[in-house]
This record gives sequence, structure tokens and C-alpha cells, in this order.
Amino acid sequence: MENTSDSDVPKGAPPILRIAQWIGDAAAAADFPRHVLRWRNQRWAEETGLDQLADEAWIAHFGAFAPVPGNLAEPLALRYHGHQFGVYNPELGDGRGFLFAQVRDRQGRLLDLGTKGSGQTRYSRQGDGRLTLKGGVREILAANWLEALGVYTSKAFSLIETGEQLHRNDEPSPTRSSVLVRLSHSHIRFGSFQRCAWLEDREAMAALIDYCIAEFYPEADDPEMGRKVAALLECITRETGRMIGQWMAAGFVHGVMNTDNFNITGETFDFGPWRFLPVSDPNFTAAYFDGQGLYRFGRQPVQGGWALQQLASALLLLGDADELAKALAPYETAYRESFIAQTHALLGLAPLGNTEKDIELLQAFYGWMTESGAAWNQTFFDWFGGGLSAARAEASPQAALYRAAGFAPVRALLEARTPVRPERLGHAYFKRPSPASLVIEEVEALWAPIADGDDWSLFDAKIADIDAARLALDLTASEFRRGTP
Repeated sequence: MENTSDSDVPKGAPPILRIAQWIGDAAAAADFPRHVLRWRNQRWAEETGLDQLADEAWIAHFGAFAPVPGNLAEPLALRYHGHQFGVYNPELGDGRGFLFAQVRDRQGRLLDLGTKGSGQTRYSRQGDGRLTLKGGVREILAANWLEALGVYTSKAFSLIETGEQLHRNDEPSPTRSSVLVRLSHSHIRFGSFQRCAWLEDREAMAALIDYCIAEFYPEADDPEMGRKVAALLECITRETGRMIGQWMAAGFVHGVMNTDNFNITGETFDFGPWRFLPVSDPNFTAAYFDGQGLYRFGRQPVQGGWALQQLASALLLLGDADELAKALAPYETAYRESFIAQTHALLGLAPLGNTEKDIELLQAFYGWMTESGAAWNQTFFDWFGGGLSAARAEASPQAALYRAAGFAPVRALLEARTPVRPERLGHAYFKRPSPASLVIEEVEALWAPIADGDDWSLFDAKIADIDAARLALDLTASEFRRGTP
């Protein structure tokens, strides 16, 4: 990637060009033998002004990666380092993906279009740079379900099957290939800063900091570098805490919380062996290769704080140690407030606004779920609206659990809360006996007919089911949070 400066970047050009020389290298997409469109996110295409693309043009841009008009002339494979399962790795970077366009949504917020499975880059090492079709299907499902649950997440934007046969150790091989495009505010990772610190590249670090503040956190700007760096870290700290609070209420297990899988806007990002809890289990681990349970469900809040500490250490290159330490302080509060708010939102109830009283509900509710073995999604579904759903809960497949004495204190706390927009209970979704869900057995069940006979009917039905939940819960009014119109 040729050196650029602000003066070299034309007005209206993608902002990422301002820092391209410091954070990435030119890349090219693989020449795939086939392009079969399997998924296009039409709702987010409308948000970004790309909804008028016919399928042929869609495939040209998001499968063959013809440049989007007025955008990047060539893709950019990003450079970064990271802690992987606690061990620092300076040999990272986009090995099977790149950033190839930036767009604005209808509110003027900056969004990246990035890939997964687009071919080898200089960072591929021994990898083939490809993505299995199953991997692409899994990310679509997870991203859509997170969005339906009101969790801040990157969006699956496009999936194109590419006609190659791949060999993997963790699924039957040979298996089909695909290229995924995801939409997110930023692909700048904690590991992007770690790389600058490792190389002691003060110029690159300053450019990265200025870019993040200009595009995402203008409130952090300050003429004094030390204060600016600390203010940026504080913003990232708050957003990360909010994200993980949402994960815990949604029963989401990211699976691989390496520092290169955290981005600076606090979006759920780069999740691979994800899971959603079937029942409450703090020790549930998503990745089969996480033998020590480092990233188990109950440890996710701790790991988020640890990742932020590594970011703070990297920022010492330009920041002050005491100020950076202070900038990490809001993490626990942001996490706690988010966990409280998201739990209440998923139950359709208003928090009391008294932290001690609100935590009392969370402790009783989640403690009971853990002890009783109640199904995670079913419990939230049955008690959406609190006391207004008591009759619905009596007809639940797990109604017997609610009649047991141990649930009585939880019921009392739920019924004491005020329902929020109770008219949502009139949606057809809440007339069903059971909610939408996305436990791993369901994913495997819908993948089997795709693998065996190219039958996508169960996948389509699951997407429709998730969409019904999204519309009924109506938790995504703010959608992407970061950025200013």
C-alpha cells in the first residue's frame, strides 16, 4: 500500500485511506471457480444504499470483489498482533480476509465492508485463506440471532458459495467453500495498537488514535496527547463493558476472546466456535480446543477486562500510565449496568434504577436458572412482560419448574417489575409455546440437508424464525450505536 497522507486523500474518499500506510497491505481476492449467491442481507443493504444492486452486480462486488464505485481501488489486508489464549503472537494479520469498502448508512455513520474467506494474503502463513460454507452459514445465524436479541454485533451482509473443496480437521472433508462479507463500524482491533507498540512505531500509533477519535469517538479529542489517549481508552472501555454485559444476558459464548478479536467500537466481532447456552452454566466452553476453559461463559467479563489491560499497555507508547489506569476504571460499572439493562430488556421489564435492587433480581433469576436447569431461552420467553405473562408461563413446556417452591421468590421479583411496551405481547410470536433459539444441535440439524442435498429450507425457516423474534422483541431500534450522523 502506497504512502498516503490526509492531503493525498480526495474529499469523499474512504476515511481508512488516511491510515492505510500504517495499518495494512494491498491484497487481492482469489479467483473462485463459481459464484452462487446464498445470502444477501437486504435490510442492511437498504440501510447502506446498496439495495438496488441486482444479484449479478452483487456477486461482482461481493464475490469477485470488483471495486465498489468511489471506494477503495484495491482491498486492504490489515496488520495486527494479539494475545491468543494468553500468549502474545506478533505473526498475525488478515490471513483470509480484507477490508474492501467503507460506506455510510442512512444516518451518516461509517461502516466497513470486510471479508472472511476471500483468499490468501501475506498474513495467511500456511492457511488457504478460505472459509467453509458451513462456517459462513454459522456466522449468518449467530449475527442475526444476536441482533434479534439486541446485542451490539457486526452484521453478516453476504454469503457466496465459491465452488472449491476444502479440507478441515474440525468438520467432515472435503467440504464446500464460501466467501462471507460482514458489515461493522470498524475492523480496528486491540491488536492493531499492540502491533504499533511492539514495533515502537509512534507515528503509526498516533495516526491510529487520531483516526479512531475522528470517526468514532470525537468526544475523546484533546490537544494534549496523553489526555487524548486516555480519553480514547475510556470510551473503548465503556463500549467493551457494555458489549460483554449484553453477551451475558443473551447467554452468548464468543469462544475465542483473543485480543485480536476485540475491536475498538465494542461490537461482537470475529466469533468462530460460538455457542448460545441451552441452560445456565458458568463453566460452559464453546471451543473444543479451549481445554482449560479460559474463555468459558462465566469468565467472559474477566477476560474482557484483561483484554482492555493489554490495550492500555500498548497505549503506554504515547500515554501516561496513571491516566490509562484511570481510564480502565469504568469497565466494571459499564458491564454491570449493561448486564442489568439487557436482562430487563430481554424480559420486557423496566429496571428499578436502584442498582442493589436490580442486582437482587439478577442474582435470584440466574441463580434459579442454574440450579433448576431451566432452558435459557424458554425462561426469558415465558416471563417476557413479567406478571402479564403468568398465564403463558403456566402453559409452558417447563411450567412444572415454575410451580416448584424454589421459583416463588423469582416470580415475586418478576411480577414486581413494570412491563415495558406490553403491547408487544400481542405479537403472534408470543402466542407460540416456545421461542426461537439457536443451540448447536439446531445448527447441525439445518446444516445436514444443505450438506447432503443442497436443501436450504431449514436454514430459510430458521432465518424467518429469528426475524419473527427480532420484530416481536423490538430491541434493535438503535442498531449500530457508534458514529455520529
